[in-house]
Amino acid sequence: MKIYLNGQFCEKEDAKVSVFDHGLLYGDGVFEGIRAYNGRVFRLDDHLKRLQKSAEAILLPLPMPRKSIEAAVLDTLRANKLKDGYIRLILTRGVGDLGLDMRKCKAGATLIIIADRIELYPDAYYEKGLELIVSTIRQRRPDQLAPSVKSLNYLANVMARAEATRAGAQEAVLLSTDGYVTECSGDNIFFIRDGSIVTPPIHIGLLEGVTRKVVMELCRDKLGTPVVERLFAPGELQSAEEVFLTGSAAEIIPAVKLDGRTIGGGVAGPVTKKLIGLFREYAATPGSGTQI
Repeated sequence: MKIYLNGQFCEKEDAKVSVFDHGLLYGDGVFEGIRAYNGRVFRLDDHLKRLQKSAEAILLPLPMPRKSIEAAVLDTLRANKLKDGYIRLILTRGVGDLGLDMRKCKAGATLIIIADRIELYPDAYYEKGLELIVSTIRQRRPDQLAPSVKSLNYLANVMARAEATRAGAQEAVLLSTDGYVTECSGDNIFFIRDGSIVTPPIHIGLLEGVTRKVVMELCRDKLGTPVVERLFAPGELQSAEEVFLTGSAAEIIPAVKLDGRTIGGGVAGPVTKKLIGLFREYAATPGSGTQI
């Protein structure tokens, strides 16, 4: 495996960063998880725009123009002879000292690109669905470091996912401080009831998912059902006909239980199945991504 590290390719075993890198010391950095399908990088421009927004939010200048980062992503896939895979793009503050002062990171940002294959969930889960719990960990408020910033500080998400694992579930739902559903530990969330498709609004505090955006486009353009963005409590998930999650790694995957209560028929519902098919069809089209 070839890893891109600050402009050079190195073997996996030689890909190392300093113990003084602020990404390691303080989670001081941002990242993107990106998919490649059939020789194209899925919505790469959307991902790189989000990376830039996240970096700007934490006062972290990009080490090169977005077009140069795009070229580096494509070069990494070529170096690894991958047409289908998962790309993790990591941008840290770089090497500083043991203090918090970002001015000490004089060498500039560290840019890492990893390209590999991924199977977040076995194929069976796309039919039988995931089990969810409501996490005891609350989502950060938008007036804190906004959840829309995809930062390396993912400890709350990690701990929420650990709660799910201990409960025998696969994902955890994070609530706002007011008790409204925001997102899951690694995915956005939707539910379907009475012909409506609903998802939490961005302003409540959640990641503006690239797959979320694509699903909303598919619902509007292919199903003729625009997605409603509104506040809702966990009870609406439990009484929904269908629930599904979206994310770059998970794509679109059904959820069939919440805190032990069955959702809908307890398996992937017809609208979710339709969206999974539409998403996969779209991902196979030339217009879905950037040619490797």
